[in-house]
Amino acid sequence: MSRVAIELKGLELHGHHGVTEEERRDGQRFLYDVELLADARAAETDDLDDTVDYREVVAAMREVSDARAFTLLEALAAACAETLLARFPVERVRVRVRKPDVRLDAPVEHSAVTVERHR
Repeated sequence: MSRVAIELKGLELHGHHGVTEEERRDGQRFLYDVELLADARAAETDDLDDTVDYREVVAAMREVSDARAFTLLEALAAACAETLLARFPVERVRVRVRKPDVRLDAPVEHSAVTVERHR
């Protein structure tokens, strides 16, 4: 059976996640890269019912981010990946969470964590 990789890159959501009280209180931007490995049936049928609806993926990601304040990117990425795997008919999920406004003692483009889950 053939597979297709469905990707959403740079999904920006505001969240109240972080180690410091300020991060959790004020919130900040988080960028999500999502990859879902799904059945390629929709490539033949051109029918939305045969694939994963991107709008539903975005809604699921927002739901996880809004549900609670995570301390670590690792926990946030894992919760997102597990939710997507449970909710959608996919074989594999990879979620990368980037924190572009990370505050460190040296300039950094972003911090990031990637989590992958399989059926």
